[in-house]
Amino acid sequence: MTPAPDPIIDDRTSGNLNSNLGTRWQCIADTVMGGVSRGGLAAEAIDGCPCLHLTGQVSLANNGGFVQAGLDLRPAGLLDARGWSGIELVVRGNDETYNLHLRTVDTRIVWQSYRASFRAGPQWETVRLPFADFTPYRIDRPLDLSTLRRLGLVAIGRAMAADLSVSRIAFYSG
Repeated sequence: MTPAPDPIIDDRTSGNLNSNLGTRWQCIADTVMGGVSRGGLAAEAIDGCPCLHLTGQVSLANNGGFVQAGLDLRPAGLLDARGWSGIELVVRGNDETYNLHLRTVDTRIVWQSYRASFRAGPQWETVRLPFADFTPYRIDRPLDLSTLRRLGLVAIGRAMAADLSVSRIAFYSG
């Protein structure tokens, strides 16, 4: 387990899909489970701001319903976030509600996660998601911040157009 000494997860300075942590963002859609949602992920500049841009169409057909930008938090091993209060995002979007999903060693089945929702409006804004606000989904164990392994920015649960840009994602305290 590696402590997270630096709060920055990704500030989009790489210019590609690599994060500050040395891991790479991936686009995942419900097609991995038979759904028909479509998504794309790109490193772009919007309003002059370098960002990660998740787009797509979420469909509920075939028991589907998500498009995700996923990121492993360590190339090998786990990340210990107990020194932080939550996760801060600088986002812009299409005025839809999105989720941030966290996965730990306890989330062994793909649909298990700890989730918090946020709205992404048409202007860049900072959103803080306290760890205390993350709720377990299909798991009965509390969130163990010492064993984080992955996070996901997710458009999920209803038919919608996904259009989410993130210019910074970091841990925060206080």
